[in-house]
Amino acid sequence: MTGTYKKFPTACGHPAYEEKSFGGTTFPPVDLTDVARNVGKTSRQTCGACHFFGGGGDGVKHGDLNTLLIEPEKAIDVHMDADGLNYTCTTCHKTSDHDIAGRYYSFPAQNTHERSMPCDEDNRIGCETCHGSAPHKESATLNDHGATVSCQACHIPMIGRGGKSTLVGWDWSSAGQFDDNHQFIVKKDDTGNVSYHTKKGDLTWNQSFVPEYHWYTGVMDYHCPTDPLDDTGVVPLNKPRGAYGDDGAKIFPFKVLRGKQIYDPETKKLIVPKLFGAKETGAYWTNFDWDTAARAGMAEVDWSFSGKFDFVSTESYWPVTHMVAPKEEALNCSACHARDGRLASLAGVYLPGRDASPLIDTIGWVLVILSLIGVVGHGALRILLTSAKRGKS
Repeated sequence: MTGTYKKFPTACGHPAYEEKSFGGTTFPPVDLTDVARNVGKTSRQTCGACHFFGGGGDGVKHGDLNTLLIEPEKAIDVHMDADGLNYTCTTCHKTSDHDIAGRYYSFPAQNTHERSMPCDEDNRIGCETCHGSAPHKESATLNDHGATVSCQACHIPMIGRGGKSTLVGWDWSSAGQFDDNHQFIVKKDDTGNVSYHTKKGDLTWNQSFVPEYHWYTGVMDYHCPTDPLDDTGVVPLNKPRGAYGDDGAKIFPFKVLRGKQIYDPETKKLIVPKLFGAKETGAYWTNFDWDTAARAGMAEVDWSFSGKFDFVSTESYWPVTHMVAPKEEALNCSACHARDGRLASLAGVYLPGRDASPLIDTIGWVLVILSLIGVVGHGALRILLTSAKRGKS
């Protein structure tokens, strides 16, 4: 709990063991003995020191985890509201013998038990754990939606709320540009985020935006660097597994990061370029030569390289499950049940209000017309019969 343990930017997670500098910042050596003697209970700060800064900055990676959660208002998160429930990370992410409960992407989360206590010995992760499978006491219809719609889909309506941006695009193919004095080019967007950097290429950011929705069983499929890829389209680096009708599949919100990455067009595999290092090592961030960096990187990992490189479009999916909004901000029916609604591109299911079937529409209109003819005919017949009776009398 000393606050002195900080990762060094180029040390793969290690701190500075001796005084080192990077980017104009000096990192003093960490006294590991002192750190170990001051280990204490977790807090939002200790968890967030890593998880809020995934991807290299505040909120960069996930979009639903950032420093706003250290002391959030109810509008940001109803569970962690500092003046309300005031939950900490470990209220839900219970820990036993360093085994931290959480959503593991290799198998589905535990959503079978309901209203468990904090000492629940199972993996406490699903919303149903506390809220049960029928949380909407006033609406059986909404409870029925729970069979195919995740709680997060309705109760986390936007990503990057509260003015914190998250990264949604990264184009490596545009890296390596310099100004007329051969100095780095660094551009920023209207919100102050770096939109172009010579070392990284074009970067795209967003805040307070609508998630993308996909069927999800809780399991991710991953593309490994040694897997062949299809370069005629977009390569999913990871992809939520599931389709309508699959066991446990629900509509789930995601942040999708899209970009362009270097690959070998001959072997149809991603390239692991060398980025860090001295000029003689071939590192891209000192030579700014992709060919040299590709050869050096692939040699270090001992993978085959044809000597050719290009860039391919990629995308990765990040489930959105934190920053639950107040119930007043939950989505209403028309948000999804509309032709241009949030689920306009969701495949595999007939959605009332969004979809149309010519046959069903034709049958429906025929029934409406026949019903109208019947009503008009019935009324006309009654009028004629009544008039006839009056004439006889």
